[in-house]
Amino acid sequence: MGLLDAKEYDPRPRQRLVRLILIAVVLVIVIIAGLYEWPYFTARRVINNFFAAIEAKNFDQAYGLYNADPDWKQHPDRYNNYTLSQFLLDWGPSSDYGAISSHSIACLTEPPKKGFKSPSGIIVVIKINNRADPHDDVSLWVEKKTHSIGLSPDKVLCE
Repeated sequence: MGLLDAKEYDPRPRQRLVRLILIAVVLVIVIIAGLYEWPYFTARRVINNFFAAIEAKNFDQAYGLYNADPDWKQHPDRYNNYTLSQFLLDWGPSSDYGAISSHSIACLTEPPKKGFKSPSGIIVVIKINNRADPHDDVSLWVEKKTHSIGLSPDKVLCE
């Protein structure tokens, strides 16, 4: 077999390899972005479900979402620190916000990391009843693991 008898060059295997490498790189970028955004997505969903229950005046369901325990009526003694009656004072029609009829999420943020420890929750800033003053926005804390809701230890203003 001489030099002129060699097979003709086929570029398809190389093109296939380049495509596979590009697909792998794009897939890795999408997975990393998804892992970064997942806590924010779940926090947004938890808050929207919570306020949807309040707006529908379904305070039992909202209280269950607040505590991340839909079966809270089976064991109400677990929530003696924040009872349903206190919850109704804070979120019911007689609250500082009045009857809550609308909400929008102004921003979501993580508190600053202290050392190497990652924060256990996300701060969600909510505009209630379309109030214009950003100082009227409420900052809630959503735990990443349990999806329970609480007041944020830091008051956050969105820009």
